[in-house]
Amino acid sequence: MENYHDPVEYIRGIQQILISDKKRIAFLFGAGSSLAKKSSKTLTVPAITKMTTDIVKAVGILKSKYKIALQQISEELGEENFNIETILSNLEQKAIFIGKGTLNSLEKEGFENLILEIKKNVRNMVSVHIDDEENIVKKEIVNELVHSDFANWISQAERKYPIEIFTTNYDFLFELGLENKEVPYYDGFCGSLRPFFNPESVEDLSFLSNQTKLWKIHGSLGWHFDKDTEKILRVFPDEEDILIYPSNLKYKDSKKQPYEALLDRLSTFLKQDDSILITCGYSWGDEHINSRIISALRTNTTSHVIGLIFDKYDLIKPESNISKIGANNSKISIYGSKSAIIGCKFGNWKLKSKPNLDDLGLYFGEDIEDDWSGNGEFLLSDFGNLSTFLNSMISDNEIKKAGEDGKK
Repeated sequence: MENYHDPVEYIRGIQQILISDKKRIAFLFGAGSSLAKKSSKTLTVPAITKMTTDIVKAVGILKSKYKIALQQISEELGEENFNIETILSNLEQKAIFIGKGTLNSLEKEGFENLILEIKKNVRNMVSVHIDDEENIVKKEIVNELVHSDFANWISQAERKYPIEIFTTNYDFLFELGLENKEVPYYDGFCGSLRPFFNPESVEDLSFLSNQTKLWKIHGSLGWHFDKDTEKILRVFPDEEDILIYPSNLKYKDSKKQPYEALLDRLSTFLKQDDSILITCGYSWGDEHINSRIISALRTNTTSHVIGLIFDKYDLIKPESNISKIGANNSKISIYGSKSAIIGCKFGNWKLKSKPNLDDLGLYFGEDIEDDWSGNGEFLLSDFGNLSTFLNSMISDNEIKKAGEDGKK
């Protein structure tokens, strides 16, 4: 017998979570959140496929040897597996073991320089906060960010516990959105002239307890290691930025500071009772993050994770990693576009009865058929749709009303 999950039932559950003053709420955003658009003016960071194509072309023009090397590596890896992550992993491994030989038309120095060029292009492609004149983009552009809409919800929602944002992205889109809506936030750096990373403050849950938190768990543009002070400083972005680049080495790098402290914060958050982590734009492909989440949920807490997965490309299959995670962890619910894994049970989305809810279209799009079927698509895995949904609760005064009812 085929299982079904009713989206109306579970969206009510999400609404209750978001309006409850007892819940601690955090979001984990991956690369998909930097792709969300609300208009043609919205700043976005290219997806990995386009990023790969553009960077391979750019470095190939720079030197013919780079072009030859990348063509050969593409043949080695296969077209389906050829992307920025596998390219950097391949190059880094060869740079370590090549010695004084030649491979893919490159010597050791050639591999090291190609790696640097690729990383330079990655930084340039995520630096969308800068306009053509090297200035921070104007307010009219920032207003068109989905991140500004998300920040608007944070600014309007009165909560006992501040929202915590974890993101793997290097870009400044969340910073732009939060500052545009004048949301005070803390990112682990203290000071003004040369802000320094303060791991003790990240560990302290009571530090700046009323401020939104922004934890960039793979680093950020502008983070530098200062040899003089031996501290991580936040300065103007350049080629010395310390980032966890998409390669096999990111698992090793994630065990260093400041990344270790930020991942510890994620674990600590989930180990608290009544904590809810909602993921969006994150494909659950980073094992060092997944292991932290799963390990934290094994503790005796009432915490839960809701993974909003953009799976129009059938990510949620029985044999996929994300499906295995959901099927083996009752505290992790996976909400895909067409199906979901809830309580370790896989099922397609299907409305039990034809709803009269006016806001159904905010989170579920019904299939248009002559005869009503209840089938459709869950929409909140798109960051833009999620932000619209969150703001709809504010406009309807649902959060405020729920808070008032709870105090009576």
